[in-house]
Amino acid sequence: MGSGRLVAVFGAYGHTGRFVVAELVARGFVPVLSGRNAKTLGEMAGELGLEARAASVDDPASLDRAVAGAVAVINCAGPFASTTGPVIEAALRAGIPYLDVAAEIEANLDTFAHFRDRARDARAVIVPAMAFFGGLGDLLTTAAMGDWTSADEAHIAYALSDWHPTAGTRLSGAVSRERRGNRRLRYRGGQWEHRTDAAPTAEWTFPEPVGRRSVIAEFTMADVVTVPQHLTIPDVTTYMNAEATRDVAAPDTPTPTAADDSGRSDQTFLVDVIVRSGGVERRATAAGQDIYAITAPLVVEALDRVLTGRTRAVGVASAGENFDASDFLRALAPRIAFHQYSQKQVA
Repeated sequence: MGSGRLVAVFGAYGHTGRFVVAELVARGFVPVLSGRNAKTLGEMAGELGLEARAASVDDPASLDRAVAGAVAVINCAGPFASTTGPVIEAALRAGIPYLDVAAEIEANLDTFAHFRDRARDARAVIVPAMAFFGGLGDLLTTAAMGDWTSADEAHIAYALSDWHPTAGTRLSGAVSRERRGNRRLRYRGGQWEHRTDAAPTAEWTFPEPVGRRSVIAEFTMADVVTVPQHLTIPDVTTYMNAEATRDVAAPDTPTPTAADDSGRSDQTFLVDVIVRSGGVERRATAAGQDIYAITAPLVVEALDRVLTGRTRAVGVASAGENFDASDFLRALAPRIAFHQYSQKQVA
């Protein structure tokens, strides 16, 4: 449990940040609310009886004040292309762990590329993409691998009942597209490829009750960054059901609407992971409600494990490298229904 320890939350007033703050409080931590907008922070702090510390990524001293006395910092502020570097630097100066919920591919690639050596040398803990995209798929892939040290390919398929994107999702997506010149990315043969053709379509048979769905293949998400960082799998592909891709692409799709007292929407998800080696296939799945809300227990469970020494790596390391994947996923019940399937022979 948190036992009253201070945790700085940068971007605390955002859609996902609010879920993270609530989860921290529920687990006994004391969130310190931080972000650029002092007025919004003050209002939120007044409502929750918490401390607010305004800070900007353009002002390192303000970030140092924001994390002072905290045992860790969680970065929930997108676009992460702008925030990850400065907030990681503040965490390194303070000598505290850093976790974020970044789904931006380029921001996560930057974190591994720019901070891997420094964080390792400092024995610091940096956990990027500890969220629905990036963290959950990485944990599932690691769990599915079991005792394998390598595999030929990994497939991570998402089925969302709908996808009502937040303003932050839209902004982060726009930043990512601009950074890669509207080209799409895929991971093949152990290398990143930039593509200008349309992403292929396919059919995916999810476990019941979802069943067979049309999907966009090579719908590349943060899992395709996190998985190859620690697993020897030359081909990693993510898929998204066609209904969800239409929702997130449409300019008039509304933002999420709360369907219960916790603020969760009624969106449901199923993540289905298959890894193959030779003629053998292994599979793991996770199901739950609201891809934004589920990020909160993911990142706070990770935080608790970091602070209690239940990690397997130092430096920059993703969820599957840092934690016992199967144990982690089981710890999130009942909010995540996790299932591992028996391996089978495939043609």
